[in-house]
Amino acid sequence: MGDIRVGKPDTKMDAPSHVDGVAQGNEPGGMEGDPGIEYTGETGAGRPSSRAYARKSTSINPGSRNPIDPNSPNLPPA
Repeated sequence: MGDIRVGKPDTKMDAPSHVDGVAQGNEPGGMEGDPGIEYTGETGAGRPSSRAYARKSTSINPGSRNPIDPNSPNLPPA
């Protein structure tokens, strides 16, 4: 095996994976804070449903990047 140079680690091995005050991805309220997602109601199971717009993926002139037909789905890359 070749010589691999590594630097000093940024954290300790026993450091916690979550720090207080940092929002987790599964916390409720994520759709309200995202400007590219519009809440559209609830599904039959009571889960929230939403619709994504180009603003979710880009902030550079997002209005012109939405589909021409409003009934067409918007397929953002992420």
